[in-house]
Amino acid sequence: MYSISRFAVVLLIVLAGLNDLSWAQVPLGNSVLEEQQRINQLKGILDPSISFAIRPLPASIGPMDENSQHILGGGHFANGEGKIKLMPVIWKQQINSTYRYGWNDGPMIPSVGYQTMISAGIYAEYKWFSIQLNPEFITAANKQNPGYRGGDQYMWSIWYDLNNHIDLPEYFGDGRYTKIFPGQSSLRFNYDPVSFGISTENIWWGPGRKNSLLMTNNAPGFVHLTLNTTRPILTRIGSFEGQLIAGKLPASGFVPAPLEEMQFKEEYYNPKPDDWRYISGIVLAYQPKWLSGLSIGLARSFIVYSENLGGGLKGYLPLFGPGSRNAYNAPEKIQSREDRMNRDVYSSIFARWVMPKGNAEIYFEYGRTDPPWDQRDLLVELDHSRAYVVGFRKLVPLNTHRGDMIQVEVEGTQMEKTRTRNVRNSPSWYTDYRVRHGYTNQGQVLGAGIGPGSNIQSIGISWLRGLKQLGVEVDRLTNNNDFFYKAYRDIRRPWVDLGVAAVGVWDFDRIAVSGKLRYSHSYNYLNELKDSSEGFWAFEHMDRSNWHFATSLMYRF
Repeated sequence: MYSISRFAVVLLIVLAGLNDLSWAQVPLGNSVLEEQQRINQLKGILDPSISFAIRPLPASIGPMDENSQHILGGGHFANGEGKIKLMPVIWKQQINSTYRYGWNDGPMIPSVGYQTMISAGIYAEYKWFSIQLNPEFITAANKQNPGYRGGDQYMWSIWYDLNNHIDLPEYFGDGRYTKIFPGQSSLRFNYDPVSFGISTENIWWGPGRKNSLLMTNNAPGFVHLTLNTTRPILTRIGSFEGQLIAGKLPASGFVPAPLEEMQFKEEYYNPKPDDWRYISGIVLAYQPKWLSGLSIGLARSFIVYSENLGGGLKGYLPLFGPGSRNAYNAPEKIQSREDRMNRDVYSSIFARWVMPKGNAEIYFEYGRTDPPWDQRDLLVELDHSRAYVVGFRKLVPLNTHRGDMIQVEVEGTQMEKTRTRNVRNSPSWYTDYRVRHGYTNQGQVLGAGIGPGSNIQSIGISWLRGLKQLGVEVDRLTNNNDFFYKAYRDIRRPWVDLGVAAVGVWDFDRIAVSGKLRYSHSYNYLNELKDSSEGFWAFEHMDRSNWHFATSLMYRF
């Protein structure tokens, strides 16, 4: 996996020399448009060589549906050499009644109460240059919700062991949270089929639809340089897509929980360094010429504090260097260069198979947070420090004159540590002992929104007609089992959420409205319970229930 990443960088740079067309992006937070394009691929309308593993997608990759117009509206200038377009106006709102819930919502935060986000923008290009300005404004009530209150000193020590090594605050400050982000903005030089520039857009790597291991839109976008393909590049052996990034990750600036509620903080609380983190990464997707619809790929990312960045090409692009090994298990004399530079590294491989004749897709992603020492180690302990995403979707035509279909979807994500932790320690996903803000941006995880040590299984069924959708989803979420199994010796305490949601999308010409109403019941919320003298299983339940309502209104020019 790791020698291939070096080849991937070289290949991506070589592709930049190929031959003048640029495109605006479909903002990653615009799930309505993006999902419609993916559905069109399953229906055989959209080019099957597009992997959907590197997003955002160019707005020109294909039609929204059989009778649609362009995604973005606008005009031309400079005798037709320039182009200007208005980005969709998007207004999102969401509310949680009891406890924090929600992910894959960009700059919005996991909090109780009402919050709203508005985004709008403009895209312009002239010859080889383009600019996209698409800022995002958010304001959230950021109400207090029941947070971790621990138990004995040992349990608190485990809680600090987690939160001292990741930037995931319970609250984003005291009182209302209001910010303006650059959002889905970029400045690029485009030379078809490659684009180079600076961007604050959200990135998604991997084929997952609800979760992905390395990059999602769970957190706000971050400032980064990007070299990426703008469409699949056809060669004699198949098509290639790729992206190479280097960027800056700021911290949230907030403590894990209100200081007055953190017990034993003198013994265990360790404030994080006042330093920003440098991130670099690459993703490459390949579709073999002989297997239409099959995409395979790999992704790799590195994070390091700026003070430990080092110089030279291997400092800024460690993709050219050796793999990182876990410092806990490595003899001192053979620790790798990444250990000495205090880097945190994540890697994954993925695949997706689109079957237009069957209107179906199947996909998976497998990743590790502690890369193997060699091929033998990989084969012998394949499950060490692993996480994975697996999913399937099938469309069933209803044979109506309007093309109605039934959609059945299943996806599961597993982030919990395996049994190898008993003999070979490694940190939970997105936490790290060297880069103690973890794999986060401004207090939210860059990867799977369910967070460290968590698992989720979901299933849904929907009716589809063009952009329109009405359906039901059911999911089971186990919250941070890594923390649970380390802090407790009580089989009654796992924190499990069972949720059921009604989802819908409806469009009216240029306006599209989407919504989700989810009821969830948390068994043993925050792993809490109260013992009873009547027997082991006669404990007092500390369950909680939550209503989550999210809606989005989009206007397309």
